[in-house]
Amino acid sequence: MSTLVNRRDLAFLLYDWLHIESLCEQPLFKEHDRETFDMILDMAERLAEEKFFPHAQKVDEKEPHFDGEKVHIIPEVKEALDAHAEAGFLGMSFDAEWGGMQLPYTISQACNGIFYAANVSTAGYPMLTMGAANLLAHHGTEQQKSTYMLPMIEGRFYGTMCLSEPQAGSSLSDLRTKATPHEDGTYRVVGNKMWISGGEHDLSENIIHLVLARLPGAPAGVKGISLFIVPKYLLNKDGSLGQRNDVQLAGINHKMGYRGTINTVLNFGEEERCVGYLVGEPHHGLRYMFHMMNEARIAVGLGASMLGYTGFLHSLAYARQRPQGRHPGAKDPTQPPVPIIEHADVKRMLLAQKAYAEGALALCLYCAKLFDQQRTAPQEEQAELGLLLDLLTPIAKAWPSEYCLEANKLAIQVLGGYGYTREYHVERFYRDNRLNPIHEGTNGIQALDLLGRKVTMKQGAALQALQARVEATLAQASNIPALEEFVTSLKEALGDVVQTTMVLMQTAMKGEIDLYLANASVYLNLFGHTVLAWIWLEQAVALQRLDDTDATYKEGKMRACQYFYRWELPHTKTWAKLLQSLDETCLKMPTESF
Repeated sequence: MSTLVNRRDLAFLLYDWLHIESLCEQPLFKEHDRETFDMILDMAERLAEEKFFPHAQKVDEKEPHFDGEKVHIIPEVKEALDAHAEAGFLGMSFDAEWGGMQLPYTISQACNGIFYAANVSTAGYPMLTMGAANLLAHHGTEQQKSTYMLPMIEGRFYGTMCLSEPQAGSSLSDLRTKATPHEDGTYRVVGNKMWISGGEHDLSENIIHLVLARLPGAPAGVKGISLFIVPKYLLNKDGSLGQRNDVQLAGINHKMGYRGTINTVLNFGEEERCVGYLVGEPHHGLRYMFHMMNEARIAVGLGASMLGYTGFLHSLAYARQRPQGRHPGAKDPTQPPVPIIEHADVKRMLLAQKAYAEGALALCLYCAKLFDQQRTAPQEEQAELGLLLDLLTPIAKAWPSEYCLEANKLAIQVLGGYGYTREYHVERFYRDNRLNPIHEGTNGIQALDLLGRKVTMKQGAALQALQARVEATLAQASNIPALEEFVTSLKEALGDVVQTTMVLMQTAMKGEIDLYLANASVYLNLFGHTVLAWIWLEQAVALQRLDDTDATYKEGKMRACQYFYRWELPHTKTWAKLLQSLDETCLKMPTESF
């Protein structure tokens, strides 16, 4: 079996559960079928194994460096990315009119997940580029699309997102970068940006920075932010590269993981000649950037899921072949040792990884299908699909990055002493994944977004839509005796989420906003675990339709579902009780008393 992804499991998720081939009935995807999807997935797996995975360890050990004049990245990275672009993977989900494959986003995400599992650092460059291209596809002018988006789809230009600043961090209302109108209709951008992944390299002909900045006289806070295209190289009228723009590398951030994706500090306008081009309307930049940010958040969740998944498969392969010890009841020391997978505690660690990783991947693919459905559904259904996707986005980012990191920790534990040595991959998976609870808005910010915005938007319409879907799954599962235990547990957890949300909302209505949001991270855990339990029940229902030829696979999935319901879901009781008590322990802790 591949150590990147279990293709039988991926096929189950895509076809037996999500029924992705049904999208081919829609005009947008009518040129495709399951055979096309499998061919693309085969190509992705082959490219990931041949071009991405072989240098994953090397790029971790020999991370990008700057010699004062040029950034140096090992040549294998560009070789892999050139092959990736040549195969058309950057344009998977883009419309054919722009040279894309016009594949469902769900298939695109499945392919991206394979690349993340093989080498998340190298895969980071196209991930950002696809997000930047998608933003321009939705908010750019036709000229901006042809000038900047099309070369990104072709792999000639790469993209970045420039939000954070050294003094502001995630508090975008405090950003200081300025953009001043110029007589030729362009803007002159001046400021500093921090934590810019892919900010300087020679992997592509050009780098297209999407930069948040303020116009003169702009309103304070986030309502005064505009968005600008700032290319590394300015373009001549014929589209060829012109002079270098006034964007300077100020430094490289040296990270514990994800080392192959260069992370930079950039100075814009040191010489007061940094040219930028306004995207959309003034002061609407953050709304436009959220298009890329939300896509990046789901991508972070998918990357976290696949790091957990590949770590699980690596530790599973090790546990099958590593002989050590004997069963507790075996008293004869002359008997040969058994593979460690025979030991109950190792099975526990493997089951936990399986439950986390396979559940997280399922959630990310479910979100991707919502996006596809939103593109193809009748107008009257699109709003609800959009609300569901908005509600699930902070979960899809935060839950995998929290619990698939836990899966990576358990993978190290399965390997024992070998697990924390650099001769084995699992310690790198952990270091890479540790960045994901911080990437694209820390999990604490995702918690504030979930409780402070998403569950309250449209008078709670998103939460009601999710509740209806969970209840529909419960009704379906109620007819299957083997799932009775799970139905009962999920009903209770869903009830706790609804009741807890009502208690917290009453607090907000009293004007006690600080108390309302004080324990938002616990609410994220409660909500996330309940959503994952629902995702596992969804899978369990689909598993009942498999025939006997899949008995071993089905048994493994059902045991993972059982593990989640018996070992993980009970935590929601404690979280709900804590939240409903309106505990002030953290909120009221005096800062001087630390």
